[in-house]
Amino acid sequence: MLGFQRQISFGILLSGLLFAAAHAQAADLGGSCCADLEERIAELEATTARKGNRKVSLTISGWVNEAVFFWDDGVEDNVYVGTNDLERDRFRLTGEAKIDGDWSAGYVIEIGIRGANSSQFSQTSQAEVNSLDDRKAAWFVSSKTWGKVSVGQEGTATYHLLDDADVTLTRNYSDAEASGVYIGAFQTRIDGELSVTWRSLLGGFNNATPGQSGRRNIVRYDTPTYHGLSAATAWGEDDMWDASVTFKPDLRDYKAIVRAGYGQSSDPITNGNRCATAGNGDCYWWGVAGSILHIDTGLFIYAGYGAEEYGNVPAVFDNQSSVWFVQGGIERKWHPLGKTNLFAEYRHDDAGLAASTTTIDGARVLSSEVDFWSLGVIQNIEKAAMDLYAMYRHTDGDASTRLGTTEFDDFQMIITGAKIQF
Repeated sequence: MLGFQRQISFGILLSGLLFAAAHAQAADLGGSCCADLEERIAELEATTARKGNRKVSLTISGWVNEAVFFWDDGVEDNVYVGTNDLERDRFRLTGEAKIDGDWSAGYVIEIGIRGANSSQFSQTSQAEVNSLDDRKAAWFVSSKTWGKVSVGQEGTATYHLLDDADVTLTRNYSDAEASGVYIGAFQTRIDGELSVTWRSLLGGFNNATPGQSGRRNIVRYDTPTYHGLSAATAWGEDDMWDASVTFKPDLRDYKAIVRAGYGQSSDPITNGNRCATAGNGDCYWWGVAGSILHIDTGLFIYAGYGAEEYGNVPAVFDNQSSVWFVQGGIERKWHPLGKTNLFAEYRHDDAGLAASTTTIDGARVLSSEVDFWSLGVIQNIEKAAMDLYAMYRHTDGDASTRLGTTEFDDFQMIITGAKIQF
């Protein structure tokens, strides 16, 4: 019996020693494993973008929009490749932090990227810019009840007033400003001879389109949306202010939006050359635009009007510039790739050039009329967050001086490219 007890005790002791040895070995292996893991994590952290703190979110987004531009001014034709400056390449950093159930605070930083700047293309330049520009840099405080206040470089209340009244894919490729951006720096021809630029014949201090403003250093207030209705107002840049109203009705069979706004400025420097040299430097602008799309058929129409007036201008000059446009088409999902948009567009500019120093044959231009029309197709590819587009654009017009009316030769352009978002 005693021998049996000794055998049991010996067995227990041996088992304990084996367990201890195994545990020690496992601990050693675990320590080595964790050390390797921690080292790998440190390497990843050193090469990975991360937030500065855990309170405010960070989102990176943007797009690349590059295109091929075929142009013909009646005497010369050529092909350029570059950044589509209507909606140029960019990346955006945004973030927000919840303060409580109603209030939050956040920021936006947006940097534009230009390879060859298409808005500077001309008969003599392919505009190899390769530059970055600070589009937006602002913070905001927002309340679900009281609205949102933003401070910094941001869009004013009438920024893209006419452009953002488009509910279809054409918004990023053929909006209200498109005509002035695409052909602005090209020179006109008079009986085959190069003359003034097309942009110098158009009104509007923001992308040659009367009726809307741009990005400025401002304080902006946006109301909450109530039954589809919202409003915004902005002030800044010594002294500029504007206001706008947006209505998005809740319609069962239609998608629609209407926007209207007004602004004025006495700042002759930062609001563009039109305000800088017109009379006393004051200018006023207003506009209204809207679009409606029938959901079942995809048929849509988009139209708008914008105007700009210069203060204290000599009576010999026309002190107002205006633009009106209409676009129609169909946007439907005919196949699994995504929606297809087929559109036709007409725009008419009646520009008073009180702020211009443009001359033809030594005589100052008093006013001009320019007509644009275009046809295009846009194909969305849902799974790639990508749009393919192709457009034909045609321009003609005339200008009035004390010597009479001058007709310009027709200008044509075909644009084909793609925009991919991230």
